[in-house]
Amino acid sequence: MAQRTILVADDDASIRSLLKQLLTDQGYAVLEAATGSEVVEQVKDSGPDLVIMDLRMPELDGIEALQKVKTASPRTAVLIMTAFGTSNAAIKAMELGAFEYITKPFELDKISYTVKRAFQYQDLTQEVEVLRDEISSLVQTERIVGNSAAMQEVYKTIGKVAKADATVLITGESGTGKELVAEALHYNSTRRSGPLVKVSCAALPETLLEAELFGHEKGSFTGAMATRKGRFELADKGTIFLDEIGEMSLATQTKLLRVLQERKIERVGSSIPIKVDIRVIVATNKDLGKQVEANRFRDDLFYRLNVINIHMPPLRERKEDVPALVEHFLAKHRYSASAQPATISEEALRRLNEYNWPGNVRELENVIERAVVLSRGQVITSRELPFGEHDAEHDGEGEGGDEISAEKSFFKKSVAQFEKDLIMKALRDAGGNRSKAAEMLGIYRRLLYAKIKEYALEGYPPKGR
Repeated sequence: MAQRTILVADDDASIRSLLKQLLTDQGYAVLEAATGSEVVEQVKDSGPDLVIMDLRMPELDGIEALQKVKTASPRTAVLIMTAFGTSNAAIKAMELGAFEYITKPFELDKISYTVKRAFQYQDLTQEVEVLRDEISSLVQTERIVGNSAAMQEVYKTIGKVAKADATVLITGESGTGKELVAEALHYNSTRRSGPLVKVSCAALPETLLEAELFGHEKGSFTGAMATRKGRFELADKGTIFLDEIGEMSLATQTKLLRVLQERKIERVGSSIPIKVDIRVIVATNKDLGKQVEANRFRDDLFYRLNVINIHMPPLRERKEDVPALVEHFLAKHRYSASAQPATISEEALRRLNEYNWPGNVRELENVIERAVVLSRGQVITSRELPFGEHDAEHDGEGEGGDEISAEKSFFKKSVAQFEKDLIMKALRDAGGNRSKAAEMLGIYRRLLYAKIKEYALEGYPPKGR
């Protein structure tokens, strides 16, 4: 086999030298480039088999250079490396056809492994897929915050599958950001000019879910005063996102399976099939495999949905992302529209890092929003946080037990008050509609009803308010 040629591109000469020595020792012919313009010129002139390129390049940045490289030489594999990882950059690089995306500092063994894998991929496929030259940079994807290794994998997968019409199953605990992944998939797809229709399967009563999904004809059931299109029809030429798919009954699952197979729906009260052109994305916080074993979820529907799986990691497993998330939510939840973002003390940030976040990113956002209000948009200290020095993992035994018990009591009272405030706000915003309030809070209706009883909110909000 002919000797492979690799172009190493970085404005840092020491990195170029290190990679050149590594790759030369492994038998590759190595070229060098210090700017994005040089990358494009050498690809046109020499046609290397692989380009290892930094994302931040002089004259022409890595994304622009990647576009030109893939246009000039579609068969050339590109490995992007950078110390400045963002969700948009990761998604964009993968969409434009980059073979891999890694962050600095990197391990030399990983570079060697990735280079070998790229060449194996070339041998098997004979070409690297060419994607569009221009990818929209949309604000929706920027809402996914985090630069941990786990989130980088999420970004890479989004970039690889966004333009396909394959069904995607998003898994993860409540509050991890599954809906944001669905938005990123839609707004980076070829369907982005079409509608993104969202349905919470847990928020709708089972008796209404079928009509909500598939529509109904006038008079098909009590209260059906007019013909109405369902969510699948409304999502035509776009994407439908079915959240909490694990809450769907077996009967509705059967009808959903037929829609996925035939891409046709029938309104309730009608036998006339209506063709729909849609992409389906679903999400769940349940283990559907176990649901199948327990006969609560159809195995054939599970296999149909689980074409591509994207797992959102819980926040406790990516705590290195907490500071970036805090900064993001401080900017999002300003005390007033004209105010500067609040700041946070080192002690408060330390406590946020130590907490295990059972409610994940959603809980962190709620805590920051509350803290901004309590601090009046100034410096957030540990006093504005709804938990103390010790969390529920402490049992209050041993030295300092009384102090820890007091902390636990304070913690429980603070969390309860915060929870009650959130429920009251959701009920006010929903005009007293409990199903809508539950959807806004991201919890099941039965849990909301239990909390309303616990906090004596049965008549809240009062009529006229």
